[in-house]
Amino acid sequence: MKKKLLIIGTILAVIAGAAFVMTRNGNGKKEDYKTVAVSRGEIIEKALAIGEITPRDEIQVKSKIAGIVKNIYAEVGDKILVGQPLVEITPDPTPLEITEARRNAEISRVAFEQAENEYLRQKQLLEANLISRQEFEQQKMAYEEAQLRKNLNDERLALIEKGRTQLGGNKVESVIRAPISGTVLEKFVNAGDPVVPLTTFQAGTPIFTLADMSRLIFRGTIDEIDVGKVKLGMQVDLKIGALPNVSVKGQVSRISPKAKKEENSTLFDIEIDIVNADSVQLRAGYSANADIIIRKAENVLYIPERLVSFEKDSTFVEVTDTVAKTVSRQPIQIGLSDGVNVEVTEGLAENNLVVERPPKEIK
Repeated sequence: MKKKLLIIGTILAVIAGAAFVMTRNGNGKKEDYKTVAVSRGEIIEKALAIGEITPRDEIQVKSKIAGIVKNIYAEVGDKILVGQPLVEITPDPTPLEITEARRNAEISRVAFEQAENEYLRQKQLLEANLISRQEFEQQKMAYEEAQLRKNLNDERLALIEKGRTQLGGNKVESVIRAPISGTVLEKFVNAGDPVVPLTTFQAGTPIFTLADMSRLIFRGTIDEIDVGKVKLGMQVDLKIGALPNVSVKGQVSRISPKAKKEENSTLFDIEIDIVNADSVQLRAGYSANADIIIRKAENVLYIPERLVSFEKDSTFVEVTDTVAKTVSRQPIQIGLSDGVNVEVTEGLAENNLVVERPPKEIK
């Protein structure tokens, strides 16, 4: 009985193996591929730039006088108008500085009085024809120089003592005012902080950063592979990381003529004007990707580019006949590619089935 069961099991195994072979070969052959239908739609060739949203112009507000922050009249996020007070600086000179300023002002005052008296005397002598015009002009120049030194030292003393004065015809005061209308983006000081003035020899302490938030742009970089395709005025789709469902449009406004190196990559700076800024709530510093539209083909046939075979100057795909259950090689002509799909200009019709073979196993 056991022997019969063993024989029957062996026969069944042989039959099952034969059936499997028949399904793999012959009329019951099991196909080892999938099919993809030819679709109709648009193909867009794009170049990618990576960067952030930033104001076109940012201005750092600094003080022209040294001192201590007394009052602050604006905070981050406030919208301010040109000329509006931002912060008040109280002069805080050292005893040596104020002593020197007072001494210099007194010395220059005495020197000016002497020069003025000599100038008036020389003027009288000139009117009496007792000196030459050249001698008088020399004394006049000395008098005017003494007057300039006196005025300068008086202005310096007033600036140290009172925090406001006129320097060279320009008003300098302890209240720092907004140079532009805009929004306060950053505040760098608090009440009681010391402030170093902006001069020819030092950068000075930054107090505020202001910007006009109605003039936002995209600033970023683009790879050297794509920069040759990009032209000024090209349309851009901006994708904001913080606003995934918002559509932001732009236009290329500047491309740097010089490359820079970053982590072994050659990149070019690029700027893009935002054309619908009023309809979108944007903030400075948002990270963004810019899809720069190089070319666009609408209402065209396309297939996944991975299905196309290239041989010399020819391109082919495999197509299947659903009625005859056959696979044949079909030459085609291709057009625009977006890196994923490729336009088919000749050789296929809409809804044709293109064969997609499984990837070859790596042995």
